[in-house]
Amino acid sequence: MGTVRWLLAAGLTALLGTAAPVAAAAPGPSPPPPQPPAQLDAADVERAVDRVDGVVRQAMERTGVPGVSVAVVHDDKVIHLQGYGVRKVGEAAKVDPDTVFQLASLSKPIASTVVAQAVGVEGWERPVAPNLPDFRLKDPWVTSHVTVADLFSHRSGLPDHAGDLLEDLGYDQEYILSHLRYEPLAPFRASYAYTNFGLTAAAESVAEEKGVPWEKLAADTLYRPAGMDSTSSTFADFEQAADRAAGHVKTADGSWKPMFVRDPDAQSPAGGVSSSARDMATWLRLQLATGKLDGRQIIDSDSLQRTHWPQSVANPPHAPAGRTGFYGLGWNVSYDDEGRLRLSHTGAFALGAHTNVTMLPGEQLGIVVLTNGAPAGVADAVALDFFDIAQNGEPSRDWIPLVDAIYEQQAEEGRSKTDFARPPSDATPAKDADTYAGTYTSDYYGPAKVTAGEDGQLVLSLGPKPETYRLTHYDGDTFSFETRGENAVGRTGATFSGDGRTVRIEYLDGEGLGTFRR
Repeated sequence: MGTVRWLLAAGLTALLGTAAPVAAAAPGPSPPPPQPPAQLDAADVERAVDRVDGVVRQAMERTGVPGVSVAVVHDDKVIHLQGYGVRKVGEAAKVDPDTVFQLASLSKPIASTVVAQAVGVEGWERPVAPNLPDFRLKDPWVTSHVTVADLFSHRSGLPDHAGDLLEDLGYDQEYILSHLRYEPLAPFRASYAYTNFGLTAAAESVAEEKGVPWEKLAADTLYRPAGMDSTSSTFADFEQAADRAAGHVKTADGSWKPMFVRDPDAQSPAGGVSSSARDMATWLRLQLATGKLDGRQIIDSDSLQRTHWPQSVANPPHAPAGRTGFYGLGWNVSYDDEGRLRLSHTGAFALGAHTNVTMLPGEQLGIVVLTNGAPAGVADAVALDFFDIAQNGEPSRDWIPLVDAIYEQQAEEGRSKTDFARPPSDATPAKDADTYAGTYTSDYYGPAKVTAGEDGQLVLSLGPKPETYRLTHYDGDTFSFETRGENAVGRTGATFSGDGRTVRIEYLDGEGLGTFRR
């Protein structure tokens, strides 16, 4: 499966939210309009809660996703908390409310909760660079002006998912953040592109300013004060949790298997949190109560509310009656037909996790859905069904195929247009292996080494560890290899030119950075 772009940051938000006043592109947006009176009563919410078990079980049966955990909060009370299925296929241990899941990009609104308390309202507009000496963007002016809010709302100008391919190759956070300077930039504060490592840079700058590692800042600011004892921002803590859910992917025969381990520490603020449904219910209560929990103000109210405001246009309307999708500070922000603010975020690891949180603050109602399978529509569909049933008594549509189709479309976008499994019948032979063997370099991706075995088999090595890939001849100076990792795109091309002076790696060249030179 290719790069999962956490599409609900824009795609389904556009289906669910009507247009609202566009927030200013520059820092310091105006607050959104007041919320209308609550429209759901206790009976509406109870009706939706009564259907949750059936909705979840049906979704699991349809997709095969092994394990799910769900929490629902209404009026500061946890009114549903339940686990379903198994933690790991082939083992008997059941999912329960305390089972720890990897949250993937659901980490982002958690990170913005931490930052809200750490910096206060004014701190969102502080430049990032002074606290991260090695952080630079391609434009020096943008480097000196880009703020915490700019990076949390994905309006810095960095390309979509900048840095993710470096993470796949095994580079650490320090290397990735210091190499964002090579990425091309779109117009500053006038464009939107979802970037894990942009948000990570902002969060790390706040931690640096406070003089502590990010994972400690998150624990000291939020997890411990809120009693979220099963929540962590380190992969090591997730691995050590006795009651944890393994990640699963769907195989070619349709079965789900725990084939991969995803270590997201390099992008910890953006995708590295692990938590349980019970802890997430606590966090939902805190969010809906504007930072207060059991009478204690844990997170600054004004700063937390700022995270809920539209900051960027993530998805402009595509028709006169179309919906606008916004992004706040770590949140997808939209407005429904009744004018109610809807906050949501999806998390997705192609290697085995899919999560969703959705809230209607004006209704004091929220749901979180955690699953231990790669995106198949379940987490989003359960949340969408829940709010449909609360509002209308029934789901408005069959969400699973709609959501799954969008994920599949995103996965296909990164695949090569060349069918490397079918070389042309009149393919030109490759040159001698020694023509291609050698060490190539890229300012962005580092070294690429091509070696030739005694049988002439070429092997490409990439990354700091390094990762090795067997090259298969396709035609002339073009070879192919199977990609691996979170952003794998199937087979991709490696094309040599100038008698082996350069090699262009197709899937690394989306922003023109994929040519390595000797």
